[in-house]
Amino acid sequence: MKSIHVIGAGIAGHEGFTPQALELINHSELLFGAERLLGLFPDFPGETVTIDDHNLSEMVSRLHNCEKRVVVLASGDPLFFGLGRYLLRNLADELIEFLPNVTSVQYAFAKIREPWDDSIFISVHGRALKDVVDRIVSNDKAAILTDATNTPEMIAQELMNRRRSGYKAYLCENLGTPIEKIRVTNVKGLQELDVAPLNVLILIREYEDEIQGHIPTFGIPDEEFVSIKQLITKEEVRVVTLAKLKLRHDMCLWDIGAGSGSICVEADHLLSHGRIFAIERNSEYRQFIKENLLKFNTRNVMLIEGDAPDCLEELPDPDRVFIGGSGGRLWEILDTVDQRLAVGGRIVLNASTLDTLTSANEYFGNAGYEVEVVTVNIARTCPHSNYKLFEAYDPVYILTAVK
Repeated sequence: MKSIHVIGAGIAGHEGFTPQALELINHSELLFGAERLLGLFPDFPGETVTIDDHNLSEMVSRLHNCEKRVVVLASGDPLFFGLGRYLLRNLADELIEFLPNVTSVQYAFAKIREPWDDSIFISVHGRALKDVVDRIVSNDKAAILTDATNTPEMIAQELMNRRRSGYKAYLCENLGTPIEKIRVTNVKGLQELDVAPLNVLILIREYEDEIQGHIPTFGIPDEEFVSIKQLITKEEVRVVTLAKLKLRHDMCLWDIGAGSGSICVEADHLLSHGRIFAIERNSEYRQFIKENLLKFNTRNVMLIEGDAPDCLEELPDPDRVFIGGSGGRLWEILDTVDQRLAVGGRIVLNASTLDTLTSANEYFGNAGYEVEVVTVNIARTCPHSNYKLFEAYDPVYILTAVK
């Protein structure tokens, strides 16, 4: 069976290839690679084909039918943000043999004398800046392969906008070349540097910004939210509600009638790779949501302006739905949700009146859902009293419906 050898070129250039790799290259008849990599073998006697992002499909088409001995040159480890993933998607994996080399990221960490096994690795190619920075701020150490669009300066600006400037920054440029340069700075300093196109950016968190305020834990105190007293879902009710939603890290959550956004903020830290849509029709409440999303540096929440269910059509199908307010259109909302929710999906509804509870319970009974209702009665000690008196709040009915 023919084999296509995909060989990684290390930082050291030609001298970085192993004897096995050099032997395979020298005995091949057809050599694919970027212009820079082909330049390492100016005396190659066989056919060379320059590849780039625009002609990868042509290369795959030729590899399908080629009977020659073939080597494809790649940078570093071909399976680390490299050509290997594309080849495996388009060719039978038994045809491909990989010979990895040292990656630019490994080399960069070695140069700054920093362990890299606890880092996350991000290639910005083809990704939105928001998604890149979402991953950075959720970790303490990140290595980023930047490009001409999502530059170190752009990444630094987004971090500053989110008030997440507490990173030490290592800008590693032109690694392995005579003009190699490693500059140590901070997030603010990154915005002031001229950066070479070939670079690896390493960010290591040193502190949490003081301006960031409260660092969320499960059950954020009510007073931390920008809101009005009657609007917010109370801390204890919020915790039970989130428990009933049974969120997993990659789910899609609709929060209908988001109010101050307190459920969204808490859910954001449970759905590290999920999506949350905060749906709110009231302009004053939407302003509260915006301020809270900024204060708590949420990553995965999108604010949706409009009346439910009219504004739900363009949203991705939910795995979980929380209903905190319906604007008098409860059954219409539930009909729409029922059409979009998969079997096993959950709807959690908080009701403060028996009318809402009865109406929702009737709908779910007719629709064949499994229903549970929990009544939450809260009484807190009053902090401004000389006596340990309790201040009682109205009961809240938490209805959980499983499709």
